[in-house]
Amino acid sequence: MAEFEKENLNELFERFVDSRSAGEAAEDIEKGEAILREYAAPEPSMKVLAKTKTMVAEALKQRKKRELRRAVYKVVAVSAVFFIVASIAVKVFERGPVGSEERLAAFVIPNAVWEGDDIAADDADIAVLTAEVNQIADELLALRLGDNGTNGQGGVYDAEMELIEINSDFWKG
Repeated sequence: MAEFEKENLNELFERFVDSRSAGEAAEDIEKGEAILREYAAPEPSMKVLAKTKTMVAEALKQRKKRELRRAVYKVVAVSAVFFIVASIAVKVFERGPVGSEERLAAFVIPNAVWEGDDIAADDADIAVLTAEVNQIADELLALRLGDNGTNGQGGVYDAEMELIEINSDFWKG
């Protein structure tokens, strides 16, 4: 080790430890370098080098195959998505305008209901049911307030029976 390098090494170690420990550490490093110079690492044989090069070449070939496969899979996936979107678009454009289809789906409800603002007034069945519900609500209010001259017990029972009858008639059709 050159004298200049030895001084720089001593200065470096003195920043971390005292001067005596720095000198010992520098000597240890110098002895280690001398041992490494004396016993150089052996070079691998030509057979080992050739085998290593073959293994690296094979690994590179496999990597290129995987990359090619991955690229092909991506192209196939994008093509499949494009094909699906195109087929859906063709089917949507074949159907025609959406408004006519909505009108066909709602043919069960009369046109007057769709055109009017008050559905209950436009549909007779709904109007009858609305009137009956309002009548029952009025009767229950009268029973609560005691306006009908009874104590309220029999009237509530009668109102409940009438409500049950209306519900059963409604579901029968």
